Amino acid sequence: MRSKSRKSTLSLASVLLIAGATSVLAASSEADFKAAYAAAEAVNKEAGALRYQWTTTSATLAAAKKAADGGDFDQAVAQSKEAEALARASIFQATSEKERWKALEIR
Repeated sequence: MRSKSRKSTLSLASVLLIAGATSVLAASSEADFKAAYAAAEAVNKEAGALRYQWTTTSATLAAAKKAADGGDFDQAVAQSKEAEALARASIFQATSEKERWKALEIR
């Protein structure tokens, strides 16, 4: 049961990361970055409220900010969307594991 839980969480995270990474096809502007970054921060705050933030999300947000500071808005938007996907995956994991532990077999 535990293996299935991890596989489904990893599968969801992979899908979200791919979706976020491939949605940035056109040249991005500073406004695009600000919108994507704000969305990622909001979802990350939600994960924080659940006390389930992933450290990779913060690192990805920092990378997005660094790319934006360097003027690479395409990379900054892509990193922001990846951070949002990571935060959403952490929320999914938090909510799914909230109940799944009850189904574990105690040995």
